[in-house]
Amino acid sequence: MSEKNENRPLMSDEALTALEAEFMERYKGSEQHPIRTLLRFYKGQYHLLLFAAICYIIKKSPQWMIPIITANLINLVVEQPENMVRAIILNAVVLAVLLVLNIPFHYLYVKSEAVATRNVEAGLRGALVRKLQHLSIGHYREMQSGRIQSKMMRDVEAIANLSSSIFMNGMEIIINLVVAITVVLSKNLFVFIFFALCAPIAGVISFLFRKKLRTLNRDYRHAVEETSAEVMDMVEMVPLSRAHALEDTETSKMNRLLHGIARRGLRLDITQSLFGATNWVVFETFQLICLVFTVVMFLGGQITEVGDITLYQNYFTMLVSSVTMILAMIPTFARGIEAVTSVGELMHAEEEENNDGKQPLADVKGAFTFTGVNFSYEPNHPVLSDFTLDVKPGETVALVGESGVGKTTVINMVIGYHFPDDGVVTVDGHNLREIDLRTYRKHIAVVPQNTILFSGTIRDNITYGLPEVSEEKLAEILEAARLTEMIEKLPHGLDTSVGEHGGKLSGGQRQRISIARALIRDPKVIILDEATSALDSVSEKKIQEALDHLTAGRTTFVVAHRLSTIKDADKIAVMEGGRCVECGTYDELMAKEGAFYRYRKLQL
Repeated sequence: MSEKNENRPLMSDEALTALEAEFMERYKGSEQHPIRTLLRFYKGQYHLLLFAAICYIIKKSPQWMIPIITANLINLVVEQPENMVRAIILNAVVLAVLLVLNIPFHYLYVKSEAVATRNVEAGLRGALVRKLQHLSIGHYREMQSGRIQSKMMRDVEAIANLSSSIFMNGMEIIINLVVAITVVLSKNLFVFIFFALCAPIAGVISFLFRKKLRTLNRDYRHAVEETSAEVMDMVEMVPLSRAHALEDTETSKMNRLLHGIARRGLRLDITQSLFGATNWVVFETFQLICLVFTVVMFLGGQITEVGDITLYQNYFTMLVSSVTMILAMIPTFARGIEAVTSVGELMHAEEEENNDGKQPLADVKGAFTFTGVNFSYEPNHPVLSDFTLDVKPGETVALVGESGVGKTTVINMVIGYHFPDDGVVTVDGHNLREIDLRTYRKHIAVVPQNTILFSGTIRDNITYGLPEVSEEKLAEILEAARLTEMIEKLPHGLDTSVGEHGGKLSGGQRQRISIARALIRDPKVIILDEATSALDSVSEKKIQEALDHLTAGRTTFVVAHRLSTIKDADKIAVMEGGRCVECGTYDELMAKEGAFYRYRKLQL
């Protein structure tokens, strides 16, 4: 299959968007049982499941007919009636037709069931993405990224596996039981009673072994997960262990962990092999018991046709296999139900940014006012206390102060990540709480303190989210961000891969790419959170010159610890204890000899 076909989605973008929206609606206020929730996932796919069920019954029909036809043929050979040849041919033709039908109906069954399941899987992941994109930033402070990734990938996969298991194995079990019980019960009540007693006993023996295997599998999985974490730590610590000549210590520690995994794996392998052998012996023993029982009944006259002995043997196998399959489904069922609950925790999260019905902003001039703002992340631990600040359009405002005084919190309020507990924050006279933040943020560019790059090329990272950027515009931005010289030295220029999280680049290079990404959006408001912190003195000077030129006429918020970089700011807000204690130009604050003067003297 070509790469183009492999990447072709099962559904159009419009259909996927509609499906994701449906999932969101299905989850709203839903506190139903996980099975009911699972069934709701398949809304709109029921016709595919019904068609798949019909195809399954047709494709599986040889399995249920072979015992009957085999018994018929044996009885015909033993009894040799006048129409024996015609009857043999008729039975053979019926079986041959069913066998031929198996191939096309198996294909139709698998395709219908797989399309339904994959649509649900894609829709559910899409709904989670949609939910994650609308959750408040505060929610991410409470949930580890690893847990989110687990819900997105592992839990959705477990739900898909549960769906397939219920539909495929569950349907097979039900039909096997119905067919076997119906045929045996219609032929001989005593044989049915024997089946009803023996099949559960065989299943219980299998269950006892599986319980032990689950424990060993869980222990082995935990050991592998813990060792994987240790391996990641070891790799990250290689420079440190090498620097302190601790290679042998790390090797000994990892060897102990690896041998521990080997011992658990050996115990699991031995138990699995013992289970396999015991299960086979138990199964064959009950088969022998069934055979002896039906032979004795035949000799006693309770079974009148010798071919029925084979029929009972086959249906007894079918019954025992069905009981075993039920037990085998228990772990998958438990994981799937837990996954439905786990995904529900995220889908039910109420800390969602809601912009519906709020006032859109077609343009932003950049006037900001903070009036009596109080804010805390935790009760009784205020971050901002009566914070007041007025920013005119086009001004460059620097926020300075010790770590933890609330500078980044103020920046997050400008972006709209947080709202005041008390007080008001406005942009161009509009309360940030009352506007559509999506329309407002189109006029903002942010350069965070911790540079965020994704795996891709330099071009991809700079033009992130922009459909088309001319080469002339890109060249202008590269020059402004002092990236031109660096790009020219790279083997693939702008199409050079940055590696995972920009790992192939230096800290200064990553920061300049982040600055270029902000500048290319031609924003009305620029937020620089320690934007030059990762640069050397020469690069910092060049970037500062570019920023001074490009921020002209734009409202700019700067968070800086190196006070020498903000000499030209229109306004410097000095923060202490969550308040703005001083505000003015660099020269005004130095002349005042207050808090800013003390901070500046400490850096000289």
